[in-house]
Amino acid sequence: MWAQSSRPQTGYVSPLETLPLPPPEQPIPYSHKLHAGKLGLKCADCHQPDRDGFMMEYPREEKCMACHAAIKTESPHIQKLAEFAKAGESIPWAPIYRVPDYVWFAHETHTTDAGISCEQCHGPVAEREQLFKEKPIGMVACMNCHTKHKAANDCNLCHDPG
Repeated sequence: MWAQSSRPQTGYVSPLETLPLPPPEQPIPYSHKLHAGKLGLKCADCHQPDRDGFMMEYPREEKCMACHAAIKTESPHIQKLAEFAKAGESIPWAPIYRVPDYVWFAHETHTTDAGISCEQCHGPVAEREQLFKEKPIGMVACMNCHTKHKAANDCNLCHDPG
């Protein structure tokens, strides 16, 4: 067992990563400030958990086209969206937050079971024109959150012991 430090934990950020990171270039611009902020869409209106409850999926292009078949149709970006939808292709979004493959993390466990809001990990998305990585999601940040919420911090909770 590790001895606990008397120093306050501030959260680990990799020396290779200085937050906030710049927004990645996306194939189509998308304003969460407009859609979630002004129009009031909720995260779950567009993002659903995958069949295992681990990843939150990007919305299907048809979902976007439910509105954009009639709204801003003259926009070259909406025309590009329409092309993806017509071809049945997924938009190749650049991920912003991603945990390593060796970490077990389920969005559904955190949002549904524990009642953690999306904003706690992803920041105030509804205020952002472009999303960028602004909050750490490394091990220490997760452990600090688990401590704050009196959740288990056992190694094999997130890491496969085998």
